[in-house]
Amino acid sequence: MLAGFATPEGTDAFAKRLGGRAASDHFRDLGGWRASSLGIGSYLGGEDAATDDAYRDAVVAAVAGGVNVIDTAVNYRFQRSERAIGQAMAALVAAGALRREEVIVATKGGFIPFDGAVPPDPHRYLTETYLQRGILEPRDVVAGCHCMTPRYLRDQIDRSRANLGLATIDVYYVHNPEMQLGEVDRNEFEARMRAAFATLEEAVSEGKLRLYGTATWNGFRQPPSAPDHLELAELVRLAREVGGADHHFKVAQLPYNLAMAEAFTRANQGVGADTLPVLQAAERLGVYVMAAASIYQGQLARNLPPLIGDFLPGLRTDAQRALQFVRSTPGIGTALVGMKSIAHVDENLELVARPSVPWEQFQRLFSAV
Repeated sequence: MLAGFATPEGTDAFAKRLGGRAASDHFRDLGGWRASSLGIGSYLGGEDAATDDAYRDAVVAAVAGGVNVIDTAVNYRFQRSERAIGQAMAALVAAGALRREEVIVATKGGFIPFDGAVPPDPHRYLTETYLQRGILEPRDVVAGCHCMTPRYLRDQIDRSRANLGLATIDVYYVHNPEMQLGEVDRNEFEARMRAAFATLEEAVSEGKLRLYGTATWNGFRQPPSAPDHLELAELVRLAREVGGADHHFKVAQLPYNLAMAEAFTRANQGVGADTLPVLQAAERLGVYVMAAASIYQGQLARNLPPLIGDFLPGLRTDAQRALQFVRSTPGIGTALVGMKSIAHVDENLELVARPSVPWEQFQRLFSAV
């Protein structure tokens, strides 16, 4: 395993090495780390060696071009995405092209993953891998696929560390915890989240993680009346209860793009006496936001309305315009985008040298869309 973890000094060295190739606001402050405004994701693709190789090569190219945020999850492509990223990291470090301290690697646990492919007998796999070994009990699982008990998270953290070949994971998310609300009431959900956060704080103290948070799909976008609505302030409160004032809940991931702008527009989060959109709430609470689905799994990479180009001049493609919108939104730290071809990496990396859209221009753009 590669020793070490992202550090302020390491990420600063990464940013300085780019020099004038990066815009002044390409790197943002994540608790002292300098995190790139673009991050590479690894969700989509087949469970095959060709896609493994494509992701490995894309990560190497993205890091070389100025991206130091890498996002994955243990269930992505049945653990294959984590392993491809681990191969890329090992190759970069072995070649002397990167130091471990320069890159922020994030992964997630919550969904029960297969290993490499769908097994011939999924029930037998689940029984032999998790139930017989005492990692899971049937009552722990919701929707047939999701769990976040302490013993399960401990197992998943170690699986991810082995897959990635990293002694320490920089950011670890509880993956879509709102799924639990489909089967348990709010009191039980709060108890489960508190136990999960206590486990993650222990993992930090053991050197297995540095920071943690939640990666959500619906939870932070929903109105407060929705059954699966999540309150960021409540999650931070739980982290403070188990971790004290120096707790490590510092990052949240949520979908945000031209078609899913609720994080910026919908005031659904209570912080003190105020009701705010989640991006403003996160800023108040000291939580860094990673935007998932920045080009909506490719749906925003083509056929955008011409007026988007009018407000974002000088960009060649709709994918670039969609990413520029996300990374220019106040409150967004890093815009994540899945990249598994060198052509797409090169296309997206053109934004590294381009500053974000100024607030006045962004306001006009947002009003237009």
